Amino acid sequence: MIKVGVFGASGRVGKLIVENLKNDKEARVSSIFVRNELDFSAEPETLITNDFVSFLESSEIIIDFSLPEAMESLLENAIKKHPKPIVIGTTGLNEHQENLIKEASTKMPILYATNMSVGVALLNRLVEVASKGLSNFDCEIVEMHHRHKKDAPSGTALTLANSAAKARGLELDKIMISGRNGNIGARSDDEISVMALRGGDIVGKHTVGFYNDGEFIELNHTATSRDTFANGAIKAAKWLMNKENGLYSISDCLGI
Repeated sequence: MIKVGVFGASGRVGKLIVENLKNDKEARVSSIFVRNELDFSAEPETLITNDFVSFLESSEIIIDFSLPEAMESLLENAIKKHPKPIVIGTTGLNEHQENLIKEASTKMPILYATNMSVGVALLNRLVEVASKGLSNFDCEIVEMHHRHKKDAPSGTALTLANSAAKARGLELDKIMISGRNGNIGARSDDEISVMALRGGDIVGKHTVGFYNDGEFIELNHTATSRDTFANGAIKAAKWLMNKENGLYSISDCLGI
C-alpha cells in the first residue's frame, strides 16, 4: 500500500482525499499535517502531526491542497530534509512560489496542477487548438466559484488563459485583462480577458469563448462535485510514485 501524507486536510478537497482513501485498494493515508487540531476523525493508525520531519518521514508521497504560504513551507522542508514525490493542487501562487516548485522538482518528482479533473485537462487542449485556429477571434474567459474561494481569477482560469495566449504566440501577463470599468475604449485585438464571479456553493464553472462578427464558439466545463478533484489527485499520486525527478502536469498523468 502506498503511504500518502495529506497536507491541507482541513480544506474541502483535503477532507475528501482522506475520506476517499479509506476504501482505496492501492493507497492509504499514513499521516496528516495539521497546524492546530484536526476537525474530523481519521483512521486510528494515521499519524496526526504538526512536525514537518515526522510528517515527511511517515509518508511515501504527499498530496497538497493547502494555502500558498503553507505549500511554500512544505516545499522548503522537503527540499532541506526529505525530498519525495509531491502532488500540488494549491492555487493562488505568486512568482516566488511557482519558482520554488521548479526548484523542488530538480530534487523530487512533482506534479502541479491548478485543476485535477480529466475534463479540464481536455478543455485545456481544446482551448489551445481553438485559440490557434481562431486567432482573429476575441478570447474571453469567465470563471464562477463559491463565495468562500479566496484567490481570483482561479488558477484553472489562468491556466486556460495562458494556453490561449501561448497558442497565439503571446505573453499572458502583457495582454490579460481581469476587470473593466468606465470609459476604457475599444477592446484591443490581442487582449484576453479573465473575469471572476463568486457566489453560493458553486464548485467550479469555466467558460472560454471565442467571439467574432457573425459567430462565436464557447467551451464549457462545470464541476458538480469536489470528488472530481480529490479522486484526480489520488490518481495523480499513484502515477507519480515511481517517476524520476521533474515537474509534471495532470495532462502528463492522463496522457492527454
